Amino acid sequence: MHKIEAVVIRERVETVIDAVEDATGHVGVTVTEAIGHGRERGVTHEYRGRVFESRFLPKAVLVFVVDDDKVGDVTAAIADAARSGNESGDGLCWATPIGHVTHHRTGASLEEVHVR
Repeated sequence: MHKIEAVVIRERVETVIDAVEDATGHVGVTVTEAIGHGRERGVTHEYRGRVFESRFLPKAVLVFVVDDDKVGDVTAAIADAARSGNESGDGLCWATPIGHVTHHRTGASLEEVHVR
């Protein structure tokens, strides 16, 4: 099993989730709102003649837990759907191996459920 985490711009959250579902049939996702910046270092706004600098930009963190054989398909779907066409600021995606994933309700491991 792998945990795939993706930081995306908020406007792309639904697009990314739909792309992952279309590409792999995977439907489980956790979405967390976040703020941050990468190379773009924030943005500058002008309001009533005054200039304001926003160092942190609104983002979302999407977390998927998938079987090992779906990691490439999920990360490719995320990268394609998260791309906005901007020079920078679209986010990142990474995968981490995980183990011992258990459902709270049943106590069954996720690996056992997927085998059935």
